[in-house]
Amino acid sequence: MTKKRNKTRNRHGMQVLTLCISTTLVLILLGLVVFSVLTTHNLSNYVKENLTVTVMLGDDMSVNEGHMLCRDLYHRHICSHIDYISKDDALKEQTKAMGTDPSEFIGANPFVATLELHMKSEYANRDSLKWISAELKRIPKVTDVNYQEGLMDSVNNNLQKISVVLLVLAVLLAFVSFSLISNTVRLGVYAHRFSIRTMKLVGASWKFIRAPFLNQSITIGVIAAFAADIVLACGVFFLYDYEPGIINVVTWQVMTITGLSVVFFGIVISMFCTYLSVNKFLKMKAGELYKI
Repeated sequence: MTKKRNKTRNRHGMQVLTLCISTTLVLILLGLVVFSVLTTHNLSNYVKENLTVTVMLGDDMSVNEGHMLCRDLYHRHICSHIDYISKDDALKEQTKAMGTDPSEFIGANPFVATLELHMKSEYANRDSLKWISAELKRIPKVTDVNYQEGLMDSVNNNLQKISVVLLVLAVLLAFVSFSLISNTVRLGVYAHRFSIRTMKLVGASWKFIRAPFLNQSITIGVIAAFAADIVLACGVFFLYDYEPGIINVVTWQVMTITGLSVVFFGIVISMFCTYLSVNKFLKMKAGELYKI
């Protein structure tokens, strides 16, 4: 009798361990999708805000006027960052890059002062840049406005395609994840189908019968979620160790939302699958338990 009881406990323990491992693997995949969607959004903003609009200033614009123009543009809330490059700064940069001073051959500084505008992500698109460019050209002492229109369109189109692919992948993976966890949970509940039948015969309510299964599913969901979070966190650590600049895209907000999403999915999916599986056996008649 003791050996049989120990064997039953070992079998139950293996079922729980198997469910934890399979749920962890599924949650890692779900976490990767959530992580990818969030980082793609941040990457989109990062790329857009690093695409610059160059404003060419006239020779008669002083340094003070240039700084005042920077301040005015900041107040318009269309730029995340503005770099003012004076004529002297431009000459120094080109001299350093070329190895010679162009002014020595020409007899004067051939460069003009410029503003490098890093647009906010919501304004880094074709339509917004057209009216912004037109507005900038109306400013006195602004001679020209340049930006890489083709590159801007290419970036926006590619990011939109990536977003659609990730969204489709997220839907498919959510469906597959639900199916895998549901089948694993159903196997665990299947082993207790006769216990469920016995409790029904002694008058136990469905709520009372479901309670221990749901409590176990919550525990398994939490354990699997934390295990998945640890794996994902290790992956982010290796990414950061390989490329520290990744912190501009993989922020603490992204990691927090991903971690909480994994815990949420782990608990909700496990509970929902367990609820459906237990209800299935609760609705079965005695004869049907022997046919499955």
